[in-house]
Order: sequence, then C-alpha cells, then structure tokens
Amino acid sequence: MATINDNYLKLKAGYLFPEIARRVNTFAEANPDAKLIKLGIGDVTEPLPAACRTAIIKAVEEMGDRATFKGYGPEQGYPWLREKIATHDFQSRGCEIEAGEIFISDGSKCDTGNILDIFGKDNKIAVTDPVYPVYVDTNVMAGHTGDADDSGKYEGLVYLPITAENNFTAEIPSEKVDLIYLCFPNNPTGATASKDYLKTWVDYAKANGSVIFFDAAYEAFITNPDLPHSIYEIEGARDCAIEFRSFSKNAGFTGTRCALTVVPKTLTAKASDGSDVELWPLWNRRHCTKFNGVSYIVQRGAEAVYSEEGQGQVKALVNFYLENAKIICDQLTAAGLTVYGGVNAPYVWVKTPNGLSSWDFFDKLLNTANVVGTPGSGFGAAGEGYFRISAFNSRENVDEAMQRITDKFKV
Repeated sequence: MATINDNYLKLKAGYLFPEIARRVNTFAEANPDAKLIKLGIGDVTEPLPAACRTAIIKAVEEMGDRATFKGYGPEQGYPWLREKIATHDFQSRGCEIEAGEIFISDGSKCDTGNILDIFGKDNKIAVTDPVYPVYVDTNVMAGHTGDADDSGKYEGLVYLPITAENNFTAEIPSEKVDLIYLCFPNNPTGATASKDYLKTWVDYAKANGSVIFFDAAYEAFITNPDLPHSIYEIEGARDCAIEFRSFSKNAGFTGTRCALTVVPKTLTAKASDGSDVELWPLWNRRHCTKFNGVSYIVQRGAEAVYSEEGQGQVKALVNFYLENAKIICDQLTAAGLTVYGGVNAPYVWVKTPNGLSSWDFFDKLLNTANVVGTPGSGFGAAGEGYFRISAFNSRENVDEAMQRITDKFKV
C-alpha cells in the first residue's frame, strides 16, 4: 500500500492565509450585502506597468511567427534578463554578482522552500518569531522538525524573537545554527536592517559555517539611502548567503509570476565526509531537473522593468503603495493605536487594542468594520497581540478602511 510523507501530519490545522479565507468566506455567506475591504495578504491591486504590458504583448506576437517563436528557454533564465538584473540590481550597488549566479524562477515563495532540496536533514535552522509561515512549514514538510507545541513552535527549530523591545531585529543566537532565514524589509513587521546589523549576521555565519537565506522581496520599498537593498552589499556575504528577490511587489507580477534567486559561485557547504562542496552546481542541477523555466513572454515583461520607462513606472507604483502605508500609519496613530513599520516597507504592524488577541481582533475587525487583515499570531507565537495590515490596495479602499477602523477602535 502507498504511504504518505508523515511530516505533513505535523503541520498545524490550517496554513494562515487559507484559514483567513475560510473565515472571510463564512462571514461573506452570512452577510452578502457587506462590502469587504481586504488588507490581509500581500497581493497587489494596481495594473502592470505600461512598459511591461507593451513588452508582453510584443512577446505574444512573436510567438505567432515561426521565425520568432520560442519554445523551451534556458532553465536558469534568458541571459538578457539575468544580465540586466546583475547590472541594475546588484552591480550598481557595488555587489559583485554576475549574471551567471542569477536563477530566474516563478516565485521567491517557491524558491525559499525549494532551496532546502540541496541541504541536509541535520542542519540546525533558525527563524525569527514572528516569521513568514512558508519558511517554517516547508521545513516541517521536509522532515527537519519535530512536532509543534501548544504555542505552535516546532521542536528542532531555533526561534529568534523579534519584538518592539529589540526594534523587531533578532539578536544573534547564543548557540551555533547552520541555516538562517532573514527577511528585510521584514514580513510581517515592516522592520528594516542597517548595514552594521547585517554585518553582524555575516560575521556570525562566516565564523560558524552557516548559510543565510536572505529574502529581499520588498527591497524596492526602501527609500532611506543608508539602508542596504541586498545582503551582498555587506563584505563577505558572497561566502555565506543566498538571496531571493521577486518582481511581484515592485512591478505587480503577483499574477504574472517572475522572481530570482542568487547563488554565488564562491558559496560552499559541507558534505557528509567533511569536504567543501560548491552550492551553485547543486542548485543548478536541482533547478534544471525540477523546473522548465519561466515563460519567454513573462521574462520579456520582467526585462521591461529595467527600461527607462519601466524604471519610472515601477517607482511610481512603489510610491503609491508607500503612500498607502503612510495613510494607514497616520490614521491608526491618530486613533490612538500603536503602529510599527509602514516606512521603507508596505506592511504596518499594529498592536491590538485593549488586550485583544490577534484572532479576536481579526474577528472583531471583520464583523464590525468589514475589514480583513492578518492576525499576528499566524506568523508565530511572538506575533500574538499584533496585527498586520497590508498597503497593497486601491487608495479608495485604504481611505475607507481607515475611516471604518478609526470609527470603531479609537483608543
């Protein structure tokens, strides 16, 4: 008889966002006339930049002509896109990243889970708390953890609390860990990291033979010129870090799907016999074996991000969502709520009022204001008592949602 991967049975009852959807659907069925405003998941709402749309349309037309038709492309991505990424996103900031170290994929969410394929099962893994749930759940699925306790923490993971007291930036662990997940600007708290702070992690990783998984999906929202956009702006990071990026939030590709992972050719880890093994060939083999590449049409759209028109349009899109974040912060602060993030980041991290739990605040907001957010406890035990609000929505919806919330929750 066929057997299953028992590790899936360790997962908590529902992944955070499907559970949110379940509660929202239940409410909507019972209240069909209610106008819901969803500020929960980080899905964009504004149209793709015109430069990207034009490039995609042109690429579709090319697919209709035998002379310009494209079938399978390079699994790693077309060179013309990888070269533009290397030049614009990394080399322009002093990062020694070459096009051949960049792998194009259909999502950084996928890659942060898939990267585990090339690492062993005995690594000690550190995650922040709260944390993007995918980091934890994919390790559970891969058999890297024990069972979860009553607070939702899994045996075998090292949890690094991020709280208001440490400015939502985790302290270096006192014990040795092998794999470290860092996300800046942070999801869910909106916190950012200085170069000095990231340098402490790079130094730790190099001293302990650790590898940092650096999720930079929201780097485009950084407006402070003193903040780093990439882990590779830190000296030595090529020898200890893998970086994940996405076109989803800066250029609105959540429904179009295009992202990238950087694996430096200088990065190594240990084999079971103690020898040093380069990670680039392992990831290249995994990528080519399990992935056929992002479509030519989508990659042409992503390439247009780096055109003069595309750069201006993407900047305008990012600024639009940052203005939404400012409105959310300003309105909630004026109502007496305590907020964090929302600057250099598209997420606002709200302290729930009057001692309400994260899910109680979610339900109250849904039922009284018809606004959907994300319970902080869904990101980990340390997220209890907080609530994430996303700036990804129309201005009209953001303005109305803030009016509804402040009417109901003035402190």
